[in-house]
Amino acid sequence: MNILLINKSDTQGGAAVAANRLLQALSKSGVLVKMLVQEKHSDDTKIISTSDTRWKKWTNLYHFILERLLFLPYEKSKEVRFAFSIGKGGENISSNTFIQASEILHLHWFNQGYLSVENVLELTQLNKPIVWTLHDMWAFTGGCHYAGACENYKTECANCHFLKNPKKPDLSTKVFQRKQKAYKNKNITIVTCSQWLGRKAKESNLLSPFNIVSIPNPINTDLFKPQKQAVLREKYGLHINKKLILFAAANVSDKRKGIRYFIEAIQLLSTKHKESVNDYELIVFGKSSKETLQEISLPVHTLGYLDNVQQIAEIYALSDLFILPSLEDNLPNTVMESLACGTPVVAFNTGGIPEMIDHKNNGYLADYKSSEDLANGILHVLDAADYLSFRENARKKVEDNFSEQKVAKRYSDLYKSLNKS
Repeated sequence: MNILLINKSDTQGGAAVAANRLLQALSKSGVLVKMLVQEKHSDDTKIISTSDTRWKKWTNLYHFILERLLFLPYEKSKEVRFAFSIGKGGENISSNTFIQASEILHLHWFNQGYLSVENVLELTQLNKPIVWTLHDMWAFTGGCHYAGACENYKTECANCHFLKNPKKPDLSTKVFQRKQKAYKNKNITIVTCSQWLGRKAKESNLLSPFNIVSIPNPINTDLFKPQKQAVLREKYGLHINKKLILFAAANVSDKRKGIRYFIEAIQLLSTKHKESVNDYELIVFGKSSKETLQEISLPVHTLGYLDNVQQIAEIYALSDLFILPSLEDNLPNTVMESLACGTPVVAFNTGGIPEMIDHKNNGYLADYKSSEDLANGILHVLDAADYLSFRENARKKVEDNFSEQKVAKRYSDLYKSLNKS
């Protein structure tokens, strides 16, 4: 089999990381696979960029700007600018040499000017089996990447709360109808990284007619693994005997990642459990500002944006606990990375997160949007008499469910079944 993965980037963003990890996992398992991207940042020869000329790079920029300009008159505020994609700007890659040579096309995340809805239609007209792994809800909504409490996608999108003037019909209705036309009677197999997203997709008007399966993202358990904490803490100049709590996100200030609830939980602990908190210090990595973290009363070690994977794995491994109070999330790479390093996780009980965190076993699932229960979770794990079992269970969860070998096998079986049909 000759498989081609397709994603906007090879390294930038959670979907890019997941797609790249799948590329490596499949390659190690013997599958003939490459990845086609618009933006290439690595030197991996298995990854090919469609932006191989200056003219194409300028064209890509035009498509990216077009996406934003078309949405600008409708957007409710700057906060939703990248939370809603019209899917109008994109390039026709159907004649690309690698597209033509592949037996199965495997789509991932291609918004923000790589592929439009109509470009997906062009790929389906090649009559090749298409696998589409969803990393958020965009494929079956009228434009939003996460719908929140809205369930209009189950019928037809309208009255969209991301828009300045929601009504029936509105821009979300038009995007929804374009997708309806592009998807009709097409040979597409939908894969969701989490069972939660799979349930949402099956409930949707747009994707309910398709075959939908859930296969998680893989992770390299030889890279993300438990390591000697004392050695790593000395390397990074961190206190050996303190309990280190980690918060990480590409953009720490992103409201969807719940930094406000994390800060509130720490403040509650500082007020109600002063003795315990004296042993705590915080580590934060990702894009952040001093203003965001200035309310925190505990010592904070800010590491900024990290792109060295080995370094990221070491930070997880030297931490005692990882906190991710996401308000909406599919199957976050960060949770999987932390667990693989043997570091328990406290997070809200939402999205696909409960598929990774077993409550009071390898972490703690806090009540949704409850800073108080988030604080309870921190205490429950860090003060547990059997804390070491949390670390062992965290690692075992990943080895049993998310290793490269296990995930590659599931995708290989899917590809084979499509190749026969």
